[in-house]
Amino acid sequence: MVTLTAPENLETTLDSFSVDLAGSPVRELNQALHNAVDGQSWTVANPEGKHSLAVGIDARVSVTINGHAGYYAAGMHQKGDVTINGNAGVGLAENIMSGRVHVKGDASQSAAATGHGGLVVIDGNASARCGISMKGVDIVVGGNIGHMSAFMAQAGRLVVCGDAGEALGDSIYEARIYVKGTVASLGADCIEKPLKEEHLAELGELLAAAGRTDNPADFKRYGSARNLYHFSVHNSTSY
Repeated sequence: MVTLTAPENLETTLDSFSVDLAGSPVRELNQALHNAVDGQSWTVANPEGKHSLAVGIDARVSVTINGHAGYYAAGMHQKGDVTINGNAGVGLAENIMSGRVHVKGDASQSAAATGHGGLVVIDGNASARCGISMKGVDIVVGGNIGHMSAFMAQAGRLVVCGDAGEALGDSIYEARIYVKGTVASLGADCIEKPLKEEHLAELGELLAAAGRTDNPADFKRYGSARNLYHFSVHNSTSY
């Protein structure tokens, strides 16, 4: 038997749970999700842009949020699946470790920031700093991304099926970026790189995992020129 610290208006059917946030605080929803066990399915109604929805999940559960989510939805995510049938605010899936987060609409700034693993899918557009300091997460954006995306991206893959804003991949390390549309400008030490068979294969897998049918051959690849890896005396200041 599962012990749940849950909102008063929690409805259950076997391993399926439904929570209406119109009359329940977010704290109680998150506590219930922290107490959840593998295999459970959760549905959240009337999120109304509330912040920090479904954060800190650490079980293989499925959570569907029917509406718009505010800041830091599905932050610190592990193992489970979170689907947002709407838009998401700043910091979507921040520091995601594993699992999957899927936004059917648009996402605001800093989506999947510092993510270590897992897959984040955004069907619409993502704003500035998408994938900033990513450390292994995979991100697939169906639309456009804003400026300074993948800034200091260390590892992982960022796939953009639309256009990318200014300073893409600024100070990038070893993350891989794939863009189907145009790039406004590349950041420091980010360059276009050859799209080889291995890249076409991994890009095809990422697109399929995101439920997309785009042709991998239509994309360009970007990554680090590795010029910032080494000290150069010409970049120093003499006194």
